[in-house]
Amino acid sequence: MKEITFRNDVLPLKNELYRLALRITMNREEAEDIVQETLIKVWNRRNEWENIESIEAYSLTVCRNLALDAIKKMGNQVESIETIGIDSVDKSSTPYEQMMHKDRISLVRQLIDSLPEKQRSCMQLRDIEGKPYKEIATVLGITEEQVKVNIFRARQAIKQKYQEYEQYGL
Repeated sequence: MKEITFRNDVLPLKNELYRLALRITMNREEAEDIVQETLIKVWNRRNEWENIESIEAYSLTVCRNLALDAIKKMGNQVESIETIGIDSVDKSSTPYEQMMHKDRISLVRQLIDSLPEKQRSCMQLRDIEGKPYKEIATVLGITEEQVKVNIFRARQAIKQKYQEYEQYGL
């Protein structure tokens, strides 16, 4: 078993932790605070690292729990997530096509943000972070089957709502 170090094994997870916290809280400042608190909690348990099967799964679990606590404290008053990438439109397309692309990306983000927390977290970890079902189950404290069901339901809900929007407009 390899020795776990904070610099090589925990610190590189901070962007992943941030994305998870941001997806749950939908608040940049809160997500940053949660990442800091997660890193501190993981550091404070450094004497127990050799007993932890996956430091990444452990860190993600701590982060998720802190994020859930934070949204409970905030009274679940969430704002829309603003993330990088919306401006990464093919510049050779017309201004109308660029606008439509930005609108579609914005709509998909809104649809993801409207999902229940567990579906949103499963989708974030699987579709955006690329985590295996087993690790997602460990992080979220549910079975692999529940992870698959949550991801399926999330995708179906987004697909259905997106198609409704495309068919009927605003």
